[in-house]
Amino acid sequence: MLDLTYETPKPKVIAGAKQDWELVIGLEVHAQVSSNAKLFSGASTKFGAEPNSNVAFVDAGMPGMLPVINEECVAQAVRTGLGLKAEINLYSAFDRKNYFYPDLPQGYQISQLYHPIVGVGEVLVEMGSGVARTVRIERIHLEQDAGKSIHDMDPTMSFVDLNRTGVALMEIVSMPDIRGPEEAAAYVSKLRQIMRYLGTCDGNMQNGSMRADVNVSICAPGQYEKYQESGDFSHLGTRCEIKNMNSLRFIQQAIEVEAKRQIAIVEGGGTVSQETRLYDPDKGETRSMRSKEEAHDYRYFPDPDLLPLEIEQAWVDDLKAHLPELPDEKRLRFMEEFGLSDYDSGVLTADTADAAYFEEVAKGRDGKMAANWVINELFGRLKKDDDKAIGDSPVSPAQLGGIIDLIASDAISGKIAKDLFEIVYSEGGDPAEIVEARGMKQVTDLGPIEAALDEIIAANPAQVEMAKENPKLAGWFVGQVMKATGGKANPKAVNELVAKKLAG
Repeated sequence: MLDLTYETPKPKVIAGAKQDWELVIGLEVHAQVSSNAKLFSGASTKFGAEPNSNVAFVDAGMPGMLPVINEECVAQAVRTGLGLKAEINLYSAFDRKNYFYPDLPQGYQISQLYHPIVGVGEVLVEMGSGVARTVRIERIHLEQDAGKSIHDMDPTMSFVDLNRTGVALMEIVSMPDIRGPEEAAAYVSKLRQIMRYLGTCDGNMQNGSMRADVNVSICAPGQYEKYQESGDFSHLGTRCEIKNMNSLRFIQQAIEVEAKRQIAIVEGGGTVSQETRLYDPDKGETRSMRSKEEAHDYRYFPDPDLLPLEIEQAWVDDLKAHLPELPDEKRLRFMEEFGLSDYDSGVLTADTADAAYFEEVAKGRDGKMAANWVINELFGRLKKDDDKAIGDSPVSPAQLGGIIDLIASDAISGKIAKDLFEIVYSEGGDPAEIVEARGMKQVTDLGPIEAALDEIIAANPAQVEMAKENPKLAGWFVGQVMKATGGKANPKAVNELVAKKLAG
């Protein structure tokens, strides 16, 4: 964990007509397990395949077809639990959750209600410099995904695509520890970052491989503290669940909208009904989907086709020993190893590819300079260029490192380096060869620099007198020399020479 001092963020307060209200939020995040095959079949999980092409007999609910557990999916769930500092349950079991829907051919979903594979854990959610909260994880369980019903391809018919049916999901259930919309988005973002580092979920919300059900309730100030003391959920008010949120921005918007709806009901003398709702971003409202089901509504029972899942501690220990470096650990190491600020280290470790790129650039070089070039020059240029990802960068780590080497050796100035970077970004090539071929080398010979300065001093006697009275005006002479030498003069040498000439 980062060795930093944190203060707990204040809860989000929303003003009602009669009083202030606080938000209480819990999330159920459905993360698609990164694996080549589904949870109980060998069918492919490849995204974007032709409809109904990634379907095995067991996925289609064919009679007599039996599920066979995919060990890699189990391992991925355990890795995720370890990454969230959670308890790993050596004994877990699968249950049938019975409901009938066209995109669920078996008429039930195989899930884990009573004995999940992962128990209590935690996520450190940062809300800015020095502000953070620990969100507790209640459980993570494995389950099958359902298929996809398509209603907009024909005015009279609906279609069903079963490619997603049976794909392994991890449902990550938080405690109601989240106190505001921004914190909810930050929590989901942190989960996604951790799972991407672990390689257990790609986190692509736009493709549906990570989505969240958001539980929202309101309470009067002080009631949340009573819940913390007693564990009595009645202090938190009746919660409503907003289903299938696949955007951090929409998660925040939906929470605000739903909270205001509940406040209006309570202050109007009504009672909030526990139900499942959907968020309509176009109308800026949530609408009722169905009354909230309880476990008994689904008639859960142990799956008769699957034995309890028993794993060995030695296997868990081996998975733990081979976990990659996690984002908080990497961030702290970057601060210590390269002398970076908390902010810069956070930017560079936000994504695994960004962090790997930076490390390659910084290898054997000044870490702060490398960070500055990666964050300000490269990231800025990629954003300008249709917000390209680091994997699409036309400048390789070796090329950017080469530019930094030329600066460090005084072969080029910082200004020339920026021109060189743009050439490499647009045209490619070896930075050192470009500098030689285009005559971009920095002038370090004091002869030509001194000659240019003498001419400028001779032509501007009034400016000389002013600079002698006010040394801050010496910068004008530096600028004139740089201009006269086409920006190739060594800035340090120019500054020293200007100070010497004006002093004399």
